Amino acid sequence: MENDICGFIEGEGKIMLEKAGAKAARHTIHSEHQHLSWDNSRAPALNVAPGDVVEFKDIDAVCGQLSPQSSAEDVGNLDFARVNPVAGPVYVDGAEPGDALKVTIVDLDPSGWAWTAIVPGFGLLADDFTEPALHIWSYDKTFKEPALFGPGAKVPLKPFCGTIGVAPGEAGSFSTIPPSETGGNMDVRDITLGVALYLPVRVPGALFSIGDPHCAQGDGEVCGTAIESPMSAACKLELLKGENLRFPRFETPGPVSRHLDGKGYEVATGIGPDLMEAARNAVRGTIDGLGKSRKMSPEDAYMLCSVCADLRISEIVDQPNWVVSCYLPRIVFD
Repeated sequence: MENDICGFIEGEGKIMLEKAGAKAARHTIHSEHQHLSWDNSRAPALNVAPGDVVEFKDIDAVCGQLSPQSSAEDVGNLDFARVNPVAGPVYVDGAEPGDALKVTIVDLDPSGWAWTAIVPGFGLLADDFTEPALHIWSYDKTFKEPALFGPGAKVPLKPFCGTIGVAPGEAGSFSTIPPSETGGNMDVRDITLGVALYLPVRVPGALFSIGDPHCAQGDGEVCGTAIESPMSAACKLELLKGENLRFPRFETPGPVSRHLDGKGYEVATGIGPDLMEAARNAVRGTIDGLGKSRKMSPEDAYMLCSVCADLRISEIVDQPNWVVSCYLPRIVFD
């Protein structure tokens, strides 16, 4: 099974988008320039011109607190003050409030290992899953082969960075955990190689930062973690004047679910007047189904949903009840 992710090619241990940034000036930001809050008073790590490419080295979502040798006990002992760092910020010359920063991920340099965890107190079903759990992944650095998950599951890979944004207009220090109108921890799996993301600039220079690299994720990231992998990422930064965006938007160059569509889906629904509870019930239905059909433990089923199942709002107009569906791709069991 091979992925078809925006036409990237292999070269020298990296995944490189064809022709992207071929003539652009290139810069590097090393791991010491990572921070754990959005703050428009933070001094930039780098100044670049529009059109330049910046490589952000060795991004790790938990600041090295987990390794290939880690256990569930280590998950329970995570220091949340060191979770979800972002690398940067980058000052883009000429960027002013009202402009849009166009960001395109052009290179990824993966580590080859990753993790998915249930973190107590975190995730859509935090009240259902109160104990820590951990799965360590080993994966193909070309991203062309699916990664193995326990007995019988193989997850196709689609790498991206979950946290990608610019500094807010408001003064002060803001957590990198929730997303905001200027981006941040959006966890949109389709903002991958070759996708054009447009971020609303709120301060001079934009002050761009990036973090939280993933190998794959389902829409919703329901257990709170994806296939989390230390990785380096390179982005081309361009500037559009006077766009006046309220929120981020993005454009994809092609299909976004081809790597999952081939065998169809198993779908559970949740229905009711509360969208969040409907989403929980859709995921619960999928977990129950995996237990019955695949003899999978609830913990493994929950983590598998987080890395490859998609939550969709199927109906939001027939009040007072709404429908949320959880799409589990059958290709993971092919």
